[in-house]
Amino acid sequence: MTYPESSSPEVVMTVGGSDSGGGAGIQADLKTFSAHGVYATTVITAVTAQNTLGVEQAEPIPLELVSTQLKAVATDLPPAATKTGLLGRSEIVRLVAEHAFRLPNLVVDPVLVDRHGNTVVDDSVPDTYMQYLIPRAALATPNHREAALLADRPIEDEADMRAAAEYLASTTRTPFLITGGRLAPPHPPLDVFSDGIKTDSLPGRRVRSRNVHGTGDALSASIAARLATGSDLLLTIAAARAWVSRAITGAAGWKLGRGEGPIDHFGWA
Repeated sequence: MTYPESSSPEVVMTVGGSDSGGGAGIQADLKTFSAHGVYATTVITAVTAQNTLGVEQAEPIPLELVSTQLKAVATDLPPAATKTGLLGRSEIVRLVAEHAFRLPNLVVDPVLVDRHGNTVVDDSVPDTYMQYLIPRAALATPNHREAALLADRPIEDEADMRAAAEYLASTTRTPFLITGGRLAPPHPPLDVFSDGIKTDSLPGRRVRSRNVHGTGDALSASIAARLATGSDLLLTIAAARAWVSRAITGAAGWKLGRGEGPIDHFGWA
């Protein structure tokens, strides 16, 4: 994307943890924003040592430094949209909520589990999201396992996803997009959107690929980038889902690492 001399790209902020393997987290958000022609700024909440096989170590950034990053970026490079990823701790969730007044088009991707479905936060974090941050967002994009923690109910199929999406959206008064790409077979991949009044199932296409690391980050980052340019929410969700599907398909034949590899953010394939 090119810009006339008289205009500048929209600024989009990502708040989350790093991924030294480059497939998810801050690094994936930077790639996604660049692919969408927006200018990325970052607030890092944790540094991780990880690769395609998993996370080997994680170190949280002190609360004061996260706060200083938020203030430094938001006051000089005010974002047209923001997305959150790994916040990790309740105090970080509350901190971002306190800054939400200067974070328009806030897309909350509540990272509560790892790629294997294991919980990576303490028990207080889902409630903190529900009480403080998600009600201030334009959209929340949990996967079905994270939605189960937020709603405090099991989610195993489409009916469960629809019930949870409607409950979460009506409770927080924030639209929810629950992603179900990792639903266990034989359930087909699908996402569910609800604004608390209307709930829709959005079928997807399962791509045979081991390279799906960071798809949740890519989806929420794509949505934030599109919202920054003034796109309608429902049209944005449809376009972002299609973009992620193409990125998964493009990387299906890649052999990067020995585990779950990255997707094709730039359409190289």
